[in-house]
Amino acid sequence: MTLMGVLHLVQHAAFDYQSGGFSAAVAARSDLRRVAVLVASGVFAGLGWWVLRRRAGGTGGEPTSSVWSGQGDLWLGPTVTSGVLSEVVIGMGASLGREAAPQHAGAAWASWLSRRLSLSPDQKVVLVACGAGAGVGAVYNVPLAGGVFAAELYLGSLTLTAVVPALIASAIATAVAWITLPAGPLYQVPALPTPSASTLGFALSAGLLIGGMSAGFVRLIGWASDHRPEGWKLLVGPVLALGVLGLLSVEYPLLLGNGRDLAQFAFDGRGAVLTLVALAALKPVVTSMCLRGGASGGLFTPTVSFGAVVGALLGHAWALAWPGSSPATYAVIGAAAMLGAAMQAPVSALVFTVELTGTAGAQMVALALAVAVAVVVSRSLERRSIYSARLSAGADAEAGPTTERRPGD
Repeated sequence: MTLMGVLHLVQHAAFDYQSGGFSAAVAARSDLRRVAVLVASGVFAGLGWWVLRRRAGGTGGEPTSSVWSGQGDLWLGPTVTSGVLSEVVIGMGASLGREAAPQHAGAAWASWLSRRLSLSPDQKVVLVACGAGAGVGAVYNVPLAGGVFAAELYLGSLTLTAVVPALIASAIATAVAWITLPAGPLYQVPALPTPSASTLGFALSAGLLIGGMSAGFVRLIGWASDHRPEGWKLLVGPVLALGVLGLLSVEYPLLLGNGRDLAQFAFDGRGAVLTLVALAALKPVVTSMCLRGGASGGLFTPTVSFGAVVGALLGHAWALAWPGSSPATYAVIGAAAMLGAAMQAPVSALVFTVELTGTAGAQMVALALAVAVAVVVSRSLERRSIYSARLSAGADAEAGPTTERRPGD
């Protein structure tokens, strides 16, 4: 709740954002203001993370690395501070996900608590994964997905010993967050019909294409993480990256922020083909550019929005050859397929999609087909996920005490 409060406060100060779509508030501001705010966010990001890495010893640690290495050690103070910096930069328009800060903070709090309770290494690892999943569940109001995410992606297991504590932690966190955060689905999606033969054909075809695109996206994230600036370059990298993003936002304000408005844009069936082509091409580029420049944030919502736009774009072509599905159906299928393939977590992707869009049951067969195909294709081309790709050489060198990698990721 606190981190989301920081995010909304910054959005209001930067773009006079009150309610409704963030991109609408951005579009209402002058071109000069957009560019100036993004350049200012780059200056703030560079100084903030330079100080953390040079003066505070790092950003606290990476939860995935901490769990996969079997150590479970994260530092609470630097992690929360880095999270606040991340939310400020995202609030000013960086193309990164807002979920990383609560996810990391939940994991770091769990690590701190395990040390105080002298838990065993195995218990500590489980608790850190539960904390991370609880952070995601609370910020997006997805208690089931938060628990499954912690078990499948962090612990690599859907056994009772992994799922039960993860679900308990995510449910508690989500219920507490209802004090100030919305209790409904994040996206407003019209009721989806039972899938037709056309829809199933689209799910299969889209899964094949999106699986290949996902592998490219993961490699792009890995490259950006491997080449993040160090030393004095960290003071310059974010300014350049976010300045370019500010210039691009003059024409495409939907590129700013984590991508929630971009996904909703696709779910609503808006946008001409050329607009969708531009947004589908630019969203992964600007997200990786923010990482390459030195900014820090999540990849969950940028991945969802990328998949939704790609699904909507592919849907335009599919409808010409074989009509029978709604624009929202194409976008939802695309979002689920991209998320599952990029995370290499098919069950989590399905649960996230259902909870985020409120489309339980209506298109489950089509969603499952698209996700399964996309994951298989992506895995055959690139074994890493968007999370393990960020842990490649140098990406987490300053983060904290755990630097081992999980084999095969």
